[in-house]
Amino acid sequence: MAINFDEIIDRNHTQSFKYDTARESGMGFNAIPLWIADMDFRVPDSVTAALVKRTQHGIYGYSTIDDNYFDAVRSWFAKRHSWNVEPHWLVTTPGILPAVAAAVSALTKPNEAVLVHTPAYDRFNITVEKNNRRLIKSALILKDGRYEIDFDDFEKKITKNSVKLYILCSPHNPIGRVWTLEELTQIGGICLKHGVKIISDEIFCDFVHAPNKHTVFAGIKQEFADITVTCTAPTKTFNMSGLAISNIFIADDDIRDDFNDKLLANGIMGGGILPMLACRAAYENGAEWLDELLVYLAGNIAFVRNFLRDNLSNVKLIEPEGTYLLWLDFREFGLWANELKAFTAYDAGVILSSEAGAEGFLRVNAACPRSVLEKAMTKLAKAANAR
Repeated sequence: MAINFDEIIDRNHTQSFKYDTARESGMGFNAIPLWIADMDFRVPDSVTAALVKRTQHGIYGYSTIDDNYFDAVRSWFAKRHSWNVEPHWLVTTPGILPAVAAAVSALTKPNEAVLVHTPAYDRFNITVEKNNRRLIKSALILKDGRYEIDFDDFEKKITKNSVKLYILCSPHNPIGRVWTLEELTQIGGICLKHGVKIISDEIFCDFVHAPNKHTVFAGIKQEFADITVTCTAPTKTFNMSGLAISNIFIADDDIRDDFNDKLLANGIMGGGILPMLACRAAYENGAEWLDELLVYLAGNIAFVRNFLRDNLSNVKLIEPEGTYLLWLDFREFGLWANELKAFTAYDAGVILSSEAGAEGFLRVNAACPRSVLEKAMTKLAKAANAR
């Protein structure tokens, strides 16, 4: 590989939420943080070069996107995902969660129902409830080691609760499913039938493991685009979460106007000049970096799969189709909720994360040097055997 993803980069004392909060919580430097979803790899050189060049200019005033920015974003999605976007669809925000909050507020009224599939990224649930909307959950079905959508339950929950909005996570965090064209088409059909609008969070769209293929939901048919707020960002793809910028695509004029009104009402503006330059540089020159990263991540996933089989057989890997997050089934341990997280963090010294609606499961961020992953898995196995 031309890029050294094995390099160990010390992130302690860098105001890293992933590392420094673990130290401040009392877990110490020996605990390995594999929880929050940012990677331990340097960004593409093109991103660093673009940022350095602009810092030498020395002025960081109010900035706006230009045609070059849009062309970089448009070209990326056309080449990587066969999705053609229009300039007037694009709204930039400083992250996907502010966009989700604005969309929830724009597309529903207080006390109206918003549906999510569980297990779910818990910030979706929090965002819905903090906006005084009713959170409706439809549980995914784990069948033979793979999650499936219970379409009967999905539609029943919509009709019973007069659901107005559905939050789609595609690829799905935390379970790693890449929804198929057939599944997405069925979702869209049900939502159209019952007048349900959709927020489609596709931030992990660039992390899909062969032979799976990501399908942009709004790209399936115009009727789907007309009811959808599509949330994308370069930040997960290129490890730039600290450079807060997201690209939100809304084809329908009325939905886009309402969305923009909510951004304005809450003082939310697009990203600053450095995030915009980083996004453009990544999309224009980061494809080779990403392609090598995907190969490296496949090796990390294979390592975890084999390690569990040989050393920790009572922990089951839910085979990932996408993302760099691994969903592990610890239910045979007989530990639940905070008890399980405490075991992994304090007994094993490996910090993992849980998500809403999934007792006995924990999420592993595998986007780190393989030696770190090997050390973490060895610590987990040692602690498990000691029990």
